[in-house]
Amino acid sequence: MGGPQGIADSSLPALVFVIVYTLFGNDIQTAGIAAVALGGVIAVVRLVRGESARFALTGFLGVALAAFIASRSGRAEDFFLPGLLLNAGYALVYLVSILIRWPLIGVLVGPLLGEGMAWRKDPAKMRLYSRASWVWFAMFIVRLAVQLPLYLAGSVVALGIAKTAMGLPIFALCAWLTYLILRSGGIDLKQATGKGAGSRA
Repeated sequence: MGGPQGIADSSLPALVFVIVYTLFGNDIQTAGIAAVALGGVIAVVRLVRGESARFALTGFLGVALAAFIASRSGRAEDFFLPGLLLNAGYALVYLVSILIRWPLIGVLVGPLLGEGMAWRKDPAKMRLYSRASWVWFAMFIVRLAVQLPLYLAGSVVALGIAKTAMGLPIFALCAWLTYLILRSGGIDLKQATGKGAGSRA
């Protein structure tokens, strides 16, 4: 997902799109250009700072795709369609991972802790990682529950506000809940962070 930075970077162009769309008399083209321009600036800043080119380019392409879809359809709310589909996709992946007993949080954290997928043989860890994965599944479902009706109603301004409000704040809340759940089972995420940083060095 690109972490907190990725969430913030995806929210800002959407906010700019709504602001420009409102100020320029519902001009989708101008709003799209403004959003893509900001997405380009964010990508360049990330590259200059030495951050992952993958996240920088993915973020820019995501904004460009959203602007293209809105421009082609003539519906400003379609700028938010890729984000809605992405949330639905993430929700489905988390749900399936839990149901098949490969909870995604465990798949992500296990290797960072140096245990690979050995945690799957530990019922206690399986329960912890499943609980943590349910948190993220719930986040994506809540986003869809709030934003999808706004999209269907064509409420562009409300949709932009909802996307921004449910971006970084709700991501931070879910990260904190995940930390508490895993810590309750004796899983040290600081150790995982340290190992992850070492592997990237």
